[in-house]
Amino acid sequence: MKTKVEEKFTEFFERVSKLETTQLRQGEAELQALVAKVTTHVKAYYTAKWAAAHDDVLAFFCPVWLSPLENAYLWVTGWKPSTVFRLIESLRKSHVSSLKSLTEAQLKRIEELRVKIRLEEEKVEREMERQQVAMADRRMLELARLAGGGGGSATAVAGHVEGLVEVGLKSMFSGLERVMKAADCVRLKTLKGVLEELTPLQCVDFLASTCMLQIQLRQSGKKRSNYPSTTTQNNGLSNINRSDT
Repeated sequence: MKTKVEEKFTEFFERVSKLETTQLRQGEAELQALVAKVTTHVKAYYTAKWAAAHDDVLAFFCPVWLSPLENAYLWVTGWKPSTVFRLIESLRKSHVSSLKSLTEAQLKRIEELRVKIRLEEEKVEREMERQQVAMADRRMLELARLAGGGGGSATAVAGHVEGLVEVGLKSMFSGLERVMKAADCVRLKTLKGVLEELTPLQCVDFLASTCMLQIQLRQSGKKRSNYPSTTTQNNGLSNINRSDT
């Protein structure tokens, strides 16, 4: 069952995805305005995400509006910034993309950006690791001990446990929200940095490819979710074999 945040953000996610795709299908006219419209949608997405995460940050670490396949490729609640540079490299090798004509100066600046972004990714990953390891800190250990009946009257223990749970969860959620926003900032910085180095036509090609990649992953994920699981198939074969014996 979805929470209110999950229901609202699922609708918002679908709406923004459709808007981005529609904008990029309009052709090459007024390229600057086209790119501006798409980036406006992106900013609106993160504004809505941060507002919703303040009420339910856990919804974004396992989003119900994404398929299991999409969730498998998440990096701290979203796309991994360094994948953008791999996409650019792939587009450079394409005969139909305007990114095949990137200049040496553009390539140099994009490479410098890639190095900076990788360092920021590592910083986010270290903070995420710190949040995960914090699960085993003294307060959480004490909570586990008390919850297991580690001494004291039942009433006193229950009250103490409830207080620790409240403090512990508040700290955990705050930490996760902070890491999520840090990761989103790296994503936005990556997108902004890349678009600043590309021509208007290259920006459109890049954004269109990004959206199509997301759409393809989404379609594949939905299709895969409708397949019967391997376990189910194997169980079915086992039942058939048993019935034949």
